[in-house]
Amino acid sequence: MAKDLPVTLDGKVIYHIKLTDSFQGLAEELKQLGYQADQKICIISDSNVAKLYAETVKNILTKSFPQIFCYEFQAGEASKNTDTVNGVYEFLIQNHFDRHDLMIALGGGVVGDLTGFTAATYLRGIDFIQVPTSLLSQVDSSIGGKTGVDFMQYKNMVGAFYQPKLVYMNLNVLKTLPKDQLISGFGEILKHGLIRNHDYFLWMNEHEKEILALDYNTLEEMVYQSCLIKRDVVERDPKEKGERALLNFGHTIGHAVEKLSDFGLSHGVCVGLGMIAASYISCQQGNLTKEQLSFIEETLKHFGLLIRVSGQNPDDVLRTTKLDKKMVGNQIKFILLKTPGDAYIEKNLTDEQILEGIFYIYGKEN
Repeated sequence: MAKDLPVTLDGKVIYHIKLTDSFQGLAEELKQLGYQADQKICIISDSNVAKLYAETVKNILTKSFPQIFCYEFQAGEASKNTDTVNGVYEFLIQNHFDRHDLMIALGGGVVGDLTGFTAATYLRGIDFIQVPTSLLSQVDSSIGGKTGVDFMQYKNMVGAFYQPKLVYMNLNVLKTLPKDQLISGFGEILKHGLIRNHDYFLWMNEHEKEILALDYNTLEEMVYQSCLIKRDVVERDPKEKGERALLNFGHTIGHAVEKLSDFGLSHGVCVGLGMIAASYISCQQGNLTKEQLSFIEETLKHFGLLIRVSGQNPDDVLRTTKLDKKMVGNQIKFILLKTPGDAYIEKNLTDEQILEGIFYIYGKEN
């Protein structure tokens, strides 16, 4: 039976997160939301996902919504820019989409972020839904209404807060994901446990074998619990005025490592490295014990994440963190742990303290 997780804003349900085992129920969900047969639908996907699922989703929807269009762009972070958005705008205009029509983001985080941003800005706003197909997008980027694209060398610098009308997850797609994409998703999942629910972090550790074997019931529980944590945080802080920043645990250093690797390392792997660096700084601050730091490292390793990296200059990583959009004046809003499961925002770290964490993941002495 499908799991249903409502998301509220100001006490009102604004959309539902549906966890299912197929795409078959998607047309019915759209009808329940009030969409009609005369409305056009544009499925946005990338070159990897489109060949796997676009035709399946189109065929399921066509029975109820005969005007289905598909737009495909080249897979990869390099496509997450305003040039690709311009291509989608042109396609929508040429096919006479108006603000009563609908866009569907079928894919991972790049597809979801880019489609959401396009939907937010086309005709000042057109409805869209998220159909996330990667573990990372299911537990993280599809929830909360953050949309955006990269600008020059700046990650997610151009964007908007714009909520989907539905998040529809077919969890069986996880069984076809490449191993590196599963590992990337584990980075964000373990982050959720570390910032908000230590019991969940321990549960991940205890159910490692079932998770890595892709047991459906265990995957469903894992994704559900992760979505629950993300949902609760974004409900309380929809536009990142405070608590939502905790979701950036591991991201400041992680984004810098990701950028300097020219996106050769996946987002989740880089977030994992950033979490190790932040956990080390938390240990140096007297919050975590060495045993707790070691347990965090071992857990990340069990799920295929890196805990050390090489090939970059730590000073370059520090400089790149200064380009992060989460800067407040000259200070980085850095997320640290009081204890596993309890994160907080620290605005007063020195460059030297941050550099200690960076040196740690590069296996060097500062």
